[in-house]
Amino acid sequence: MAARSGGASAYIDDWNAGLAEAVANLGELGFPEALERALRQLVSFEMMNGFAYSPGGKAFDLDNDRIVGDRITIVDHYLAGAYILDPFYDAVRSAKPDGVLVMRRLAPDRFTETEYFHRHYQATGIVDEIGFILKLPDVDAVLSLSRIGTVPAFSRRDIARLESAAPIVRALAERHWRARFDPPRQEDDAAATISHPLLSKRELEIVTLILKGHSTYSIAATLGLSPNTVKVHRRQAYAKLTISSQAELFHLFLSRR
Repeated sequence: MAARSGGASAYIDDWNAGLAEAVANLGELGFPEALERALRQLVSFEMMNGFAYSPGGKAFDLDNDRIVGDRITIVDHYLAGAYILDPFYDAVRSAKPDGVLVMRRLAPDRFTETEYFHRHYQATGIVDEIGFILKLPDVDAVLSLSRIGTVPAFSRRDIARLESAAPIVRALAERHWRARFDPPRQEDDAAATISHPLLSKRELEIVTLILKGHSTYSIAATLGLSPNTVKVHRRQAYAKLTISSQAELFHLFLSRR
């Protein structure tokens, strides 16, 4: 028992020292890296990065200076429009409670079968992601911690530690980025959308949920329809678009962005 107590004490001491360094760098260029070092005293991860989202649905670069891996996919393609398929984006837009977002708790039931998952997660090696919701002037943001490569997903203990630390992490991060983040004007660039002149409103709702990774039964529950009705609308939408797969659907709406 004494050994466990000493180990816990050392971990708390390292976390406190890391927090002190982050506080000392508030408002400075070194703050994100200092916060990242502090968080590594709680859990292991390979990358910390962040995006902000305006009420109008536009995504902005918040903290992506230390990307691990393919920046074009993780940042450029994401900001070009792929963000609208991100469960974290949906969580922020749906006014989920403040705190910690856990990807595997939010992702739809067929998320790992989507083109978005294959292109954004599988292609870059991201195996798990946890995010802190930040409330900033005119935007909400998510500061994410990702595990990349052959490492395991975040454990229950990892998630519990991050949830416990969330109030101080969010308070510091919000104070820092309130002073340093200035998003471009909303009207300078339109938000990404899933739209097509041939599709009805209901068909657009259904193809959007398909792209996000919802199964037929999940779509039916979300929209209050029967599974058969969902299948009929999906067939009609695919026929109008002259496609036959979700991969073609992704290419039609997002690949060219």
